[in-house]
Amino acid sequence: MKRLVGWISGKVGDARAAVNARSKAGGVDVVLASAVVALIGFGVVMVYSASAFEATVRFGDAQYYLKRQAIYAVAALVTMWVASRFDYRNLRPLTYPMLLVVVLMLGATIAGLGHRAGNAYRWLAVGPIHIQPSEAAKVVLVLWLSYSLAKKKQEQVKSFWVGFVPHMLMVGFLMLLCLKQPDFGSAVVLFLLTLTLLFIAGVRTPHIVVSTMLFAVAGAAAIRLSAYRYARFLSWLNMAEHRQGIAYQPFQSVMSFGSGGVFGLGLGRGLQVLYLPEAHTDFIAAIVGEELGFVGVVGMVGLYLIIVARGVKVALDAPDDYGTYMAFGLSVLLAMQVLLNLSVAMAILPTKGLTLPFISYGGSSLLVSAGAMGILLNISRHRVLQPAKNHITGPEDSPAGLTEEPAAA
Repeated sequence: MKRLVGWISGKVGDARAAVNARSKAGGVDVVLASAVVALIGFGVVMVYSASAFEATVRFGDAQYYLKRQAIYAVAALVTMWVASRFDYRNLRPLTYPMLLVVVLMLGATIAGLGHRAGNAYRWLAVGPIHIQPSEAAKVVLVLWLSYSLAKKKQEQVKSFWVGFVPHMLMVGFLMLLCLKQPDFGSAVVLFLLTLTLLFIAGVRTPHIVVSTMLFAVAGAAAIRLSAYRYARFLSWLNMAEHRQGIAYQPFQSVMSFGSGGVFGLGLGRGLQVLYLPEAHTDFIAAIVGEELGFVGVVGMVGLYLIIVARGVKVALDAPDDYGTYMAFGLSVLLAMQVLLNLSVAMAILPTKGLTLPFISYGGSSLLVSAGAMGILLNISRHRVLQPAKNHITGPEDSPAGLTEEPAAA
C-alpha cells in the first residue's frame, strides 16, 4: 500500500511539475543567440572593409556605410531581444493582420509607390529609410503556414483540397506580387519555403513532386520570356565571353574568391572592392573570401550551420505544433537565403538580388532576420517535457515520470 501511495504521489507531483514547466518560460538558447550576435558583429566589420573605398569616392567619408550599419546592428539586437521576450503563441491572432500589411506593402511597390533600384521596384521609401516588403513577406509566410498547419488534423493536412491547395494559392499570390516588382529570387524562396513546411507537416509526396515539376516549367518559361532574365542566364553559362558585359559582376566575384586563397589577403587589404559592384551588399561574401580566404568562409558558414542546427533542435523541443512549424520554417528560411546568396556569389547560380543574412549592408534584411531569430529564441524558452525513468520504487509497469530538459541560461 505504501508503494502504491508513493507511486500516486509521484504521479501527482510530476503532473504539477509538467503544468508549471509549460506555463513558465526558461532561458533562451545561448548557443543560438551567441552565433547570431557574432554574425551581426562580423557583418559590421565586413561592411566597413567592403565599403570604405566606395564611401570615400561617393560621400567623402570612408565610414559612411559603417555608421549606418552600426545603427542597424544596434536596432537589430534590440529587435531580437524584444522578440525573444514576446511569447510566440501570442502571434496567432496577429497572423492575418501581418499578412494583410505585407500584401499592401508589396502592392504599393508595384503600384508606383516603390523606390527604384536597377530595374526593380523592391523598396518603399519612408523618409531616409528604405523598406523591402519581400523580406518581411518571407517571415510572415512562415507565421501564416505555421498557424494554418498547426490547427489542422493530420487527415486534413494530407487532403489535397484542405492541406495543399489553400497554401499553394496563398504562396502563389505572394509570388505573383514579387514577380511584378520584379523579384524572381524572392519568389523562388517563398515557393521552396512553402514546399518544405508542407513536407514537414505531412502533405502527400505526389502533391509536392507534381507542384515542383510545374514550378520548374513555369520558372523556365519566366526566364525565357523575359529578355533581361534570359540574357543574364546566357551570360552565366558563358561568363568568360561576357565578363566585360552583363557577367562582369559574377566574374569579378569569382575572382575575389580565387585571389583569397586559403587564409586571405588580410582584413581591409582586398583589391576587388575597386572592381566588384555591390561589394558591400549582395556580393559581400566575395570580399570575405578574398580578405579572409577559405578559412574565413568556412568559419562564416560554420556560424550559419550552428544557427540552423540549433533552430532544428528548438523545433524538435517545441511544446506544440505551432512552435515546431515556426522554428523549422525560420531555420529553413535562413538556410535557403545563405545557400542561394553564396551560390550566386560563387557563380553556381545566375545573379539574383538576395542578401546574405546578418552580413550584407542594409536595414530591412538585418532587422527582419533579427526579428525572426528573436522569435526562434522565444520558442527555445519553452522546453518540452521529456520522458524519463521514474525514480519512485514501484511496479515495473509504472508509467514513466516526466522531467524537464534543462534550459540554457
